[in-house]
Amino acid sequence: MTGKSVLSQMKIAVVDDHDLIREGLNAVLVNNGADHVEKFGTAMELMEKLDAGESFDFYVIDLELPDIDGFVLIEMLRARNPVAKIIISTVHDEIWTLRKLMVRDVNAIIYKSGDGGEIVVAITEILKGNNYYCEPVHKALKQASDTTLHPSARELEVLHHIAKGKTSREIAAAMFVTDNTIEAHRKSLFSKLGAVNVADLIVKAIDKGYLKKSATRH
Repeated sequence: MTGKSVLSQMKIAVVDDHDLIREGLNAVLVNNGADHVEKFGTAMELMEKLDAGESFDFYVIDLELPDIDGFVLIEMLRARNPVAKIIISTVHDEIWTLRKLMVRDVNAIIYKSGDGGEIVVAITEILKGNNYYCEPVHKALKQASDTTLHPSARELEVLHHIAKGKTSREIAAAMFVTDNTIEAHRKSLFSKLGAVNVADLIVKAIDKGYLKKSATRH
C-alpha cells in the first residue's frame, strides 16, 4: 500500500491558530493523498467537534493556542482516547519543552522551521508502530541525555509547585491528593534528580530542563 493510499484512509485534525501554518500543513497532507483533513484555529473548536461524536486518527497540534495550553489539550485528548495519535508541530526547541512532551509520550515532534514533508514522514512512521522525532529533537535530547530516571507528569506538577515555594500541604490541596502522596512525590523527585535540599532540587531541575527559571519563586 502506497503512502498516498494510506493517507487517504486517515482522518486528520490540524489545530493551529496561524492561518499560514494551518493551511501549509493541510496543503502538504492533501498533496500527499489525504482526503479527510479538518482544520481548527482553537482547541475548543476541536473539542466541540469531538463532543459532537467526531473522532480522528491523528491530531496535529501546536503548543501555543489562544484558548487552551497545548499540554492541557494533549491531556484532554489522552483522557478521551489513551492511544490517540498526537503529532506536535512547534517552534519551541527548549529542552524543558521536549522533556514535557516526552513525559506525555506524544507520537511525534516536528519543528515548523523544518521540511513541511516531515508531517507525512511522521504519520507513516507512526502507522508502522514507531514514534517520530525530527533530527533537531534527537540532537537536543542526546545532548541533554543522562542516566537519571525522569520524573513522571505528576511529579513534574509537584516540582512546579515546589519551585513556587508551596508547602506539601498547599500542594496537596491544589492537586486534591493527600499530604502523604505529595511527600512520596517529593521523595521520588529528590531521588531521581539526586538533590540534597529544595534549592539543589530546583537548580538541578532547571539544569536538566524540567523547569524554566521563570517558573521559580523570585
